[in-house]
Amino acid sequence: MESAVVKLRRDLKAAERTAHGLWQVLKAVVSTDHPLLAHLIPIRRCNLACTYCNEYDDFSKPVPTEQMLRRVDKLGELGTSVVTISGGEPLLHPDLDDIIRQLVRRRIVSGLITNGYLLTADRIQRLNRAGLEWLQISIDNLNPDEVSKKSLKVLDRKLQLLAEHADFHVNINSVVGGGVSNPQDALVIGKRALELGFSSTVGIIHDDQGQLQPLKDDERRVYHEMKQLEKRSFTRVNAFQDNIAQGRPNQWRCRAGARYLYICEDGLVHYCSQQRGYPAIPLEKYTIADLRREFYTEKSCAPHCTVSCVHQVSIFDAWRAPQHPAPAPVPSEASSLVQIE
Repeated sequence: MESAVVKLRRDLKAAERTAHGLWQVLKAVVSTDHPLLAHLIPIRRCNLACTYCNEYDDFSKPVPTEQMLRRVDKLGELGTSVVTISGGEPLLHPDLDDIIRQLVRRRIVSGLITNGYLLTADRIQRLNRAGLEWLQISIDNLNPDEVSKKSLKVLDRKLQLLAEHADFHVNINSVVGGGVSNPQDALVIGKRALELGFSSTVGIIHDDQGQLQPLKDDERRVYHEMKQLEKRSFTRVNAFQDNIAQGRPNQWRCRAGARYLYICEDGLVHYCSQQRGYPAIPLEKYTIADLRREFYTEKSCAPHCTVSCVHQVSIFDAWRAPQHPAPAPVPSEASSLVQIE
């Protein structure tokens, strides 16, 4: 049972996170000249090989720590509100804690997306000391299969360790869609997350051909039940998924390249994980002029975009600043892929 001291410490940490988040929301409403969220990749290598994922390899070396710290400093100079460290598997980077500490020094909200396999009690305590504010794990099924090894059977002990030791917020994301053999698994995973005191979200996954298909009847039922569980979600700004579930496009203003940045292991800024190559400008050379250009640039891939974090940050600017067509079209062949978060 959680002791009074531990509960007090966690409550204080939660209050700090809330205050920090509210300050960033105020900044987002007042000014459009800074990124709200950046994904930062410290390593492309992963210790798993999920068949639907196009964001990993099995050989890349970690980005040198000095380069990562410079990238954090640059994001700080741009006024970035939140940085999510992902990969690959970010826990494979030997100096991940130093990167998180640099985010804290820069007053940037720090988040981590991990598959959870490398978590131990000691590793969680180190993340606490570094100042991590939130962590997310996606769990794809109850039992590992040929599509994904990110199963509740394997990871449940890791979740228990997080419940016992983590001072940061934990969100568990489950999935429905083409790559999942049993959609009911998502409900079991979501309920287990809430039981442990975490928040729970649901994502829609593409099939093994990389295509996003409308959800089948049983998948749609599970999806709507999961949405009901999300009353305790760490972010509920995901109404765009209702159209995706029906196979319908969304009409919205994508602010990728401005309010959202994806910085790959080579230090290049991209629209998102599924549109790598645009604009592909080195972060060290990225300026307010680049942010303003991309803020007003319409993205042709937007109607069928499934990258939830890009949709979520767009709400701060949905009511202002109409966009103009891009000078050159953005390829859409990758836009049917999904980033599970």
